[in-house]
Amino acid sequence: MIKLSQVRKTYKQGGNEIRALDGIDLHIATGEFVAIMGPSGSGKSTLLNVLGALDKPDQGSYLLNQDEISAMDDDAASEVRNRNIGFVFQSFHLLPRLTVLENVLLPQRYSKAPDAQAESRARQLLDRIGLGQRMDHRPGELSGGQLQRAAIARALLNQPALLLADEPTGNLDSKSAADVLSLLGELHAGGQTLVLVTHDPAVAAKAQRTIHLADGRVAEVVA
Repeated sequence: MIKLSQVRKTYKQGGNEIRALDGIDLHIATGEFVAIMGPSGSGKSTLLNVLGALDKPDQGSYLLNQDEISAMDDDAASEVRNRNIGFVFQSFHLLPRLTVLENVLLPQRYSKAPDAQAESRARQLLDRIGLGQRMDHRPGELSGGQLQRAAIARALLNQPALLLADEPTGNLDSKSAADVLSLLGELHAGGQTLVLVTHDPAVAAKAQRTIHLADGRVAEVVA
């Protein structure tokens, strides 16, 4: 599904250049669950942004299902994100004035091809993850674990080929974190391709492979 070849990304900070990614080669198969780890500044966030078509590499190739993402303009990359990639963030990013159901339906607001079945699918997703009785509530009425499950449902609305999760348990207590990891495991068991960034070895242990980054390079791969 994913093939990165000699991907490089450099940022300018003041008068300095920071090489966030320095020749990354990476293959991820369809249906695989991969964790990405590394110290602060190792390139984890930049790699996730590249995988999510939020940022383009300066050099190298990024193929997602045979589409060359690195060669796309912003409009084409946006279409790929909306159609093929789901994002789960540490801070949930739910809009407080909308209900849970309305938050889950947000990706359809930005879709060029609105889906008449989206609301039915959103309700089914919320039922599946245990929020069927909470879909008319607002985020302020939910626990941290419930908020993250709602965010996962939103990420899955458009049936993405790739699910990216950035520290999805970082703001949760241990029980809520375990519940979210269990849900992610169920999604993977159902065939979902999942890439998760974490600093927690116990979370990374749930994945099939862990890719350790250091100084913008792949330092180690643990299966």
